[in-house]
Amino acid sequence: MLFLLVSAMLARSAIAIRAAISLGLAFAVEFSQLYHAPWIDSIRQTTLGGLVLGSGFLGSDLICYSVGIAVGVGLEWVFRRFSLPKLKAPSGN
Repeated sequence: MLFLLVSAMLARSAIAIRAAISLGLAFAVEFSQLYHAPWIDSIRQTTLGGLVLGSGFLGSDLICYSVGIAVGVGLEWVFRRFSLPKLKAPSGN
């Protein structure tokens, strides 16, 4: 989902750039879960804060993020590679 969101915002960027940004954001959020200050823990207790920031660090999540982004990259590559050719506009005869 993060790769899709980054790709929607940076559609003209290369796939590798979008994948790196997505992975960097995902890892930053996961590592931020090691930081427990009262102000950020209160944000994490809200529904939106919990969904965006998570609650606790899990090393296995880093693998899951990596696999998910790799799947997104792979799907985009497949769709671009095997998409139908664009139709040419009819000539004005």
